[in-house]
Amino acid sequence: MIYKLSTKLSTIILLVSLCSLFSPHALAQQDSIPIIKNDTSLTINDSVKKADTLNSPYKISPSAIKSNVDYTSNDSIRLDVKSQKVYMYKNNDISYELINLKADYIEIEFGKNEIYATHTEDSLGNPVGRPIFTIDNSSFESASIRYNYETEKGLVKKVITEDAEGYLHGSTVKKMPNDITYVSDGAYTTCELEHPHFEFRFKKAKVIPENKIITGPANLVIEDVPTPLAIPFGLFPNKKGQRSGIVIPTWGESAQRGFYFENGGYFAAINEYLTFQLLGDIYTLGSWSVKPTFKYNKKYRFNGGLSGNYNYNITGEQGTPEYLRRKDFSIRWVHNQDAKAHPSRKFSANVNIMSSENNKFTGNSNNYLSNTFQSSINYSKNWAGKYNLNVALKHQQNNITKEINLSLPSLSFSVNRFYPLRAKKMVGKLKWYENISVNYNVVADNQINTLDSLLFTGDVVSKMKNGLKHDVSVSSGSIKIMKYIVWSNSVKYTERWYTQRHEKFWRNDTLFSSDDPPTLGYVDTDTIYGFNTVRDFSFNTSFSTTMYGMYAYKAGPITAIRHVIKPSINFSIRPDFSKQEWGYYQYYTDENGKTKQYSMYDNFIYGTAPQGRSGFIGFKLSNSLEMKVRSRKDTITGTKKVVLIEDFSLSTGYDIARDSLNLNTLNLTGRTKLFKQLQINYSSSFDPYALDSAGHRINKFEWDVNKRFYHIDKYNWRLGVSYRLSSDILKKDKKGDKKAEEKPPDTEQSGNWTDQELKDVNENRDSYVDWNVPWSLNLSYDLNYTNNFSYTNGYWNYTVEKEKKLIQTLGFNGDVNITPKWKFGFRSGYDFENKKLTYTSLDIYRDLHCWEMRFSWIPIGFRQSWNFSINIKSSLLQDLKLNKKKDFRDF
Repeated sequence: MIYKLSTKLSTIILLVSLCSLFSPHALAQQDSIPIIKNDTSLTINDSVKKADTLNSPYKISPSAIKSNVDYTSNDSIRLDVKSQKVYMYKNNDISYELINLKADYIEIEFGKNEIYATHTEDSLGNPVGRPIFTIDNSSFESASIRYNYETEKGLVKKVITEDAEGYLHGSTVKKMPNDITYVSDGAYTTCELEHPHFEFRFKKAKVIPENKIITGPANLVIEDVPTPLAIPFGLFPNKKGQRSGIVIPTWGESAQRGFYFENGGYFAAINEYLTFQLLGDIYTLGSWSVKPTFKYNKKYRFNGGLSGNYNYNITGEQGTPEYLRRKDFSIRWVHNQDAKAHPSRKFSANVNIMSSENNKFTGNSNNYLSNTFQSSINYSKNWAGKYNLNVALKHQQNNITKEINLSLPSLSFSVNRFYPLRAKKMVGKLKWYENISVNYNVVADNQINTLDSLLFTGDVVSKMKNGLKHDVSVSSGSIKIMKYIVWSNSVKYTERWYTQRHEKFWRNDTLFSSDDPPTLGYVDTDTIYGFNTVRDFSFNTSFSTTMYGMYAYKAGPITAIRHVIKPSINFSIRPDFSKQEWGYYQYYTDENGKTKQYSMYDNFIYGTAPQGRSGFIGFKLSNSLEMKVRSRKDTITGTKKVVLIEDFSLSTGYDIARDSLNLNTLNLTGRTKLFKQLQINYSSSFDPYALDSAGHRINKFEWDVNKRFYHIDKYNWRLGVSYRLSSDILKKDKKGDKKAEEKPPDTEQSGNWTDQELKDVNENRDSYVDWNVPWSLNLSYDLNYTNNFSYTNGYWNYTVEKEKKLIQTLGFNGDVNITPKWKFGFRSGYDFENKKLTYTSLDIYRDLHCWEMRFSWIPIGFRQSWNFSINIKSSLLQDLKLNKKKDFRDF
């Protein structure tokens, strides 16, 4: 029963109705009247409301609501008591809890228990203020809404609602009390426009919230043109999150492998943490492949995935030269632990194992251009921030040489640097002995180096290299002498543990080989198993200082030039561990009666103790040169620093323990970077001793023989340029901003990619299009020139032979927005040795709003191919696509 109508009460009833229309379970039975806020209305506070509720002569409806209701109406709110109606005009906005309704016209008729909302029209007859209803994060727009809040039934005309990743259009929508909605003359699309570019049109449909949309016969319509593609019924999921289902394959024809279905299978959303996908390919000429993928993710704990493939490739017809049959496989596992999971321990995995030819036939372009692959499984533990343990399984593979290196396992334990002579509570200045520090580190490894074809043979175990090494170093720290000279000392002790040793002896027997002619007499090796230790130690002391020279200019663009010189001298000494008393070296007598010395631990994993006594004095002189120039961009100092030479060093040494050839070669090294892009490295070596007729060093100085201090032994120049030019960088430069940070050159051309996870991200680069940068160009060039000198024919008349080696690599890639919707990309390089282009690809992308088109072309090389595809962007309808290609196997 309605006692008296007011603007506030009508608004309450309106919101109750809307809540019932779109979220019938959102309202419970109420026992109080809410506070209603409006610029022109009075506000009833809680205490007054409670008192009025207890003493009111009016009966409170059990459907009264609890929460506040906010409403605005730009024009007016009119109450018709006689007809029991409320009218709201112009830009009406009503909010209740998570519900919001906007419409230009709202009408409530209490006699029929109905609410009606619709739009108005402007002077040109265009609709204005169509009803938009929002609940939580879901909303829909319609031409009109009519709802009976008594029967909880409603009718919506020309509705557009977002459902999961799609949009549902309907000329008439009927809502039932159980939240199920019926639609007539509707359409389903993933295009968000009011007039979509494509849609599945149907006569009737049923919408089950958070479950699915079921339609009758549906027809695909593109740009209002019906297509021959029709389905007897439609089933569209509208539940957010992951869903299980069939993955529709692509199909086509390959000249070498026949007709095919590719990448078809099943995706299973096991739960919120786990997913599993099984895809496969099948070809009519016999090729097939299986590709399982398992992914997991637990928030704040860990995430990762395990994937692989097994391929049976057959190309061509049997009996023809093009016929090829082979089996390939790959295993990929990535596991990452969240930084918040545990403060002191971490587990990670990055496994990438494959057959040597896998990437040639099945890998993507980045993997195809990579020759080496690494894997690692790591566990690390830290105690009290002082003690560190790391256990790892490592794998390295070269697909050219077919070599595989395994570390099963690799272990390291270290103790952070500590100061045994320091008091717990330090007072005053530290004494020199309080700076004495100790470092301890232990490593252990078990390595297998073999070919991939021999990996699973029984001979591999016998070729394992294993051992353990302790390193202890004691350092005095830096001691200043006369304020400017820094003196430091250190003692290093190394101990190696092995489970075997090798003893050599001469055999006079004939050695037969399948590759070489028989050999009379050879060196045989016996392996003696047992616990063995190999120790060595050394002492090192060094003196260093730094000198500065500066020249200032009063006028001109250069304000100052600074030269920094860092001279240093060091002395190291160790005994001769090849002596018999140490027990690391032995002798055998060859067929000529000559005694030869060898170490029983040669070629072991951590080597052997060094041979020969050493008392080495080293000299080094490092230089750097920089200048300051005036700069208008720097508003604080008015100058900027320009580095001319980052480092130019001269080093040599003298070994007092040798009986001859005491003086070392003179080595020159330098590096600098010009124009922030050109990296230059230089190294050379000069020999102070003369050579005999065979080119061997003799104990005579070059000055005594040829009246010159040194003869050149070798030199090397390396120049590298990596430059990125793009429109956004030029814009920033014109504004006077700092230049954008330079990105590394394209990984396919540089060949120096070491971070496997970042590489995996880069593998998907082709599917990502950045429209924010109108154009970009990346260039990388590397030149490595080496010249080794050899001398013959005596002291005075050297014949100089130069062994020159020049290696150059050039790579370039980029893209350009031809129009706001067209993008062109390219990637290539040049092989200077073979004088031809390296891997080259051209890509064209067209943005079709809710669709996209791609064309990729590799015009030359082993991977020569092309691929054209046009597809819907939304992952919900990702199988609705057209794909045409010519595989590289078909060329």
